[in-house]
Amino acid sequence: QVQLVESGGGLVQAGGSLRLSCAASGRTFSDDIMGWFRQGPGKEREFVSAINWSGDRTHYANSVKGRFTISRDNAKNTVFLQMNSLKPEDTAVYYCAAQIPEYHYSDYDRYHYWGQGTQVTVST
Repeated sequence: QVQLVESGGGLVQAGGSLRLSCAASGRTFSDDIMGWFRQGPGKEREFVSAINWSGDRTHYANSVKGRFTISRDNAKNTVFLQMNSLKPEDTAVYYCAAQIPEYHYSDYDRYHYWGQGTQVTVST
């Protein structure tokens, strides 16, 4: 059974940091594109960041560029999202996703596997 399990969410003050993790199991993800998406209250799901299989190509939404960093550890089947300088508008449920490479990094409908999400709340 393929599973993506996110962790690391929580409540943090504006300006603070959180590190999200996504542990993958059930198949080999080392060749997959891994992505993070988020869905805020009353909003549509939006792209946050993605990373290719080797980790040498990363993509970020403009809203998080310079504040968030995506990385992966293929030996542990885990992908991370380091979030710094958090803002209240970053409040959302954050989802991890895996794409058998189609190289559509920011298109959520191109991802094949999804986690259940982890809540991130940034207070003022």
